[in-house]
Amino acid sequence: MVDHRYTRYVALGDSQTEGLGDGDDVQGLRGWADRLAEQLVRQSPGLLYANLAVRGRLAGQVRAEQLAPALALKPDLATVVAGVNDLLRPRFDADEVAGHLEAMFAALTGQGARVATLTFPDASRITPLARPVGPRVTALNARIREAAARHGVLVAETAGPPVVTDPRLWSPDRLHASPLGHTRIAAAVAHALALPGSDDSWTRDLPADPRAASGLRALGGELRWAGSFLGPWLVRRVRGRSSGDGRQAKRPELLPVLALD
Repeated sequence: MVDHRYTRYVALGDSQTEGLGDGDDVQGLRGWADRLAEQLVRQSPGLLYANLAVRGRLAGQVRAEQLAPALALKPDLATVVAGVNDLLRPRFDADEVAGHLEAMFAALTGQGARVATLTFPDASRITPLARPVGPRVTALNARIREAAARHGVLVAETAGPPVVTDPRLWSPDRLHASPLGHTRIAAAVAHALALPGSDDSWTRDLPADPRAASGLRALGGELRWAGSFLGPWLVRRVRGRSSGDGRQAKRPELLPVLALD
C-alpha cells in the first residue's frame, strides 16, 4: 500500500510551475503546484513546501539552477516539469531536453523522493499558428514517458484529454494555464499520485461555451494574439532576453502550507 502522507514537497520547473496565469506579480501567483500542495496538506498536516520554479527557464537551466537546492531540501515528494521553453526555441533537441529531465528524475528518486511529471498538450490544438511545434511536442512527450518509466516517475498525462485545449483552461497569452487550467493540472497530478479523493474528473469536458469564436471572429482573435503576445515574445528571443531575467524562485525555502478551499 502506498503511503500518501508527505513531509516535504519541492517543485522544480519554469513559469507553469511558478504559477503564471493564476494570479499576478502584485497580489502573488498561485499555480498548480501551490494548489497541489494545498491538496496534499489535507492528508499530510504539517507538510512543508518549496517552489523553486522560475519563468523562462530551459530544461538545462532548471537542472543547473534548481536540482542541487532541491536535493539539499531532502524532499520525499518532488515534481519536475520543464521543456516547453525548449520546444519554442529554433534549435530544439528532444533527446537533449529529455536528458536533462532524466538526470533530475534519477537524482531525486535516487535520494528516495517520489517524483511526478507531466506530458504536454499539442500547442497547435490551442492556436493554429503553433502548428510547426506539434511534432516536437509528440517527440518530447514520448521521451518523457520513457525516462519516467526507467526511474519509477509518475506521469500525469495532460497531453491527451481533449479538454486540455479548451481555451477556458488557458490565459490570454495561450502559453500559460488560466486559474481553471492550473486547477485541472493540480487535479491531474493528484490523480497520478493516487491521492485520496482524486479521480479522473479533470479529464472531463467543460459545458459548451456559447461565446466561442468562429470564422472571422476567430481569425481576428488569432491576429490580436499574434500582435499582443507572439510579437513581443519573438522580440525577446531576438534580443536574447527572457521573461525570467533577474528573477528568483518565489518560495525557495520549505514553508508550511495552509489548506484552502
